[in-house]
Amino acid sequence: MRRLSGRQPIGVLLSAPYAVFVAVVFAYPFGFAVWISCHDYLFTAPGVSVPRPFVGLDNYAAVLADPHVRRAFVNIGIFLAVNVPLTVALSLLLATALNAAIPFRTFFRISFYLPYVTASVAVVGVWLFLFGSDGLVNRVLGDAAPDPSWLVNDVWAMPSIAVFVTWKQLGFFILLYLAALQNVPRELYESAAVDGAGRWRSFRAVTVPGVRPATALVTLLALVTGANLFTEPYLLTGGGGPSGRSASPVLLMYQRGIEQGHPDLAAAIGVLLVAGVLLVAAAQRLLVRPPG
Repeated sequence: MRRLSGRQPIGVLLSAPYAVFVAVVFAYPFGFAVWISCHDYLFTAPGVSVPRPFVGLDNYAAVLADPHVRRAFVNIGIFLAVNVPLTVALSLLLATALNAAIPFRTFFRISFYLPYVTASVAVVGVWLFLFGSDGLVNRVLGDAAPDPSWLVNDVWAMPSIAVFVTWKQLGFFILLYLAALQNVPRELYESAAVDGAGRWRSFRAVTVPGVRPATALVTLLALVTGANLFTEPYLLTGGGGPSGRSASPVLLMYQRGIEQGHPDLAAAIGVLLVAGVLLVAAAQRLLVRPPG
């Protein structure tokens, strides 16, 4: 018993409920999804038993051969390539600005946080007003606006969604950076000023290294959140349009599993998505790990 609890039995006892929560809410459903993905599975009425034969990796082969699935993974790659760097850069810059003694600081903090706590359905209406075919942005740009418009354009649909998600979640990540900035010693900024460093050099030499753990957390959260993209393409582009250019893997899981009645294929897409997120997260952890 002592070997299991280690040197901190109270800590193990306090963390046990969360371990049980993770096992019930995440580990068991994921294990069940892996099992479904390896069987010819279909939904039935309660109490009805039908044969669900083992099919090995056939479902994985089927989804990998599906051009819509491949397109969805390319789409999410485009989304992450736009969303993650934009989220990290903007949230760090804005948190640094809001950490200084600027006028109306509380107002700006609330303004950036407001979209995060507002329901997606409500803020999607704002985005449609701005980026619709007759939206405000197109009126301002005039002939320079893309044709077809942003959300129905093969090229601009996914980047537009990425910018929308960046804007909506920015307040939460600014909050994380603001907390991290409180732990950067003021003496380091004073020493940099004595050495003649300006604001930009102090930002690069003191702020960026000082919030490195927060940057790793923001990057990881942005990756995981982006990989689970569903609501925005469902509402903004009518379920992945145009021609599947804004479809995400999670949206395809919903369409294949719920709308089309193929939970085995949906489970295979989900397992592939989890594997991809774990690989990217491991690579990100290696890249942002402090030297030494």
